[in-house]
Amino acid sequence: MNHALSVETAPRQRVGCPAGNVKSVDSAGQMDLFGSVLNVYAGAAQVTNEQLFSALCKTGALSEEEIHRRVPIGQSGELHSVAKRKVRWYQQTLKKLGLIEKVPGSRALWRAAAGLVKDGDLTPAPAGVHMVAFSTRLGVAIWGDCRTVFAALDEPIHLCITSPPYCLSRPRAYGNPNQSEYVDFICESLEPIVRHLVPGGSIALNVSNDIFMPGSPARSMYQERLLLALHDRLGLYKMDTLQWVNPSKAPGPIAWASKKRVQLNVGYEPIHWLTNDPHRVRSNNQRVLQPHSERHLKLIADGGEKRTASYGDGANRIRPGAFGRVTEGKIPRNVIQAGHRCAHQSPARAAAAAHGLPVHGAAMPFAVADFLVKFLSEEGDLVVDNFAGLKTSAEAAEVNGRRWVTSELHHEYAFCGSYRFEQFDGFQRNLSL
Repeated sequence: MNHALSVETAPRQRVGCPAGNVKSVDSAGQMDLFGSVLNVYAGAAQVTNEQLFSALCKTGALSEEEIHRRVPIGQSGELHSVAKRKVRWYQQTLKKLGLIEKVPGSRALWRAAAGLVKDGDLTPAPAGVHMVAFSTRLGVAIWGDCRTVFAALDEPIHLCITSPPYCLSRPRAYGNPNQSEYVDFICESLEPIVRHLVPGGSIALNVSNDIFMPGSPARSMYQERLLLALHDRLGLYKMDTLQWVNPSKAPGPIAWASKKRVQLNVGYEPIHWLTNDPHRVRSNNQRVLQPHSERHLKLIADGGEKRTASYGDGANRIRPGAFGRVTEGKIPRNVIQAGHRCAHQSPARAAAAAHGLPVHGAAMPFAVADFLVKFLSEEGDLVVDNFAGLKTSAEAAEVNGRRWVTSELHHEYAFCGSYRFEQFDGFQRNLSL
């Protein structure tokens, strides 16, 4: 995987390079310094260059020795600090990208432009800017808008597992489109991924079943409209809708179940499984076989059934010897049971608490992503998630030997999610606070 593809900015331009020059940033150290410069401006009202140099030394991005070391530069051999020149180069890059600006009336003060000002507690990536948040030997997590991140990725994709923002009437901290916008929003988000999906590759799309018509106990039909649009616009076929049963799901809908008493509490969320070629789909249920029950193991040991029976007007028949063949396990049903909280999320949640950052309010449990990765992809495949959140899909891909690329719009979630990967081979964190 070419990591340089993951740091492309707006049209034919790479992060860390002056506008007009197409270069890639292959050095993790350079990306780390660029990110550190960006973060100094994002976290301060206004900054002089000397304050910038000092802040970079405090964070460990540069050392005092590097800042003050002067070497001959150019034909004249005039002494300059290479580190300062590099920082100023990144400063000019940020200026050309419209991310920082001179404070009006001052020659020495710089400040973050409107694109870097925090929106509440979350910092969305400025339009057209992509930045490697962290990486491992197998994957790359990118801070940026998924629609442009994956448009810049030119590599075959085998599986997309994603849980996009739900079309809730009361948006979460990260926001969401409303029902009327949702179909277009999802299609636009998935289009660059589908474009690179290998024949028989899969999309696993987790959306909410708890969406209602305004002021009505009738459920919205946005899912039906979405599935039809994904087929008509993107050429995807519905393979199944898996049910993620969540025993710890909070009671709801409150208005219609607890108050009006005309609905039942929602206990599951749908995961729509789609592919671009049903006849070449890469799924394999042998990768997710479950242990046989003690009763079934005894049946196998006894050589199978000893009886003859017929059920459902002959639709199901049992003959002597049935279910006696030794198999590796039983084929799972299309229902996954898992609570929404799991131990795999703890490092990211602890990082958020330690740094005083918001905790992502809607995280997929590892068990769900782990099942989907094993069932729908093979070792070495590329798994992507365009709404990565706490990076559950990425961790599932990592532990199962799949390559991965994720995008996350909000700086804080991208940063906290990195703490789930510190133990993996080749880990590097390029985003800081």
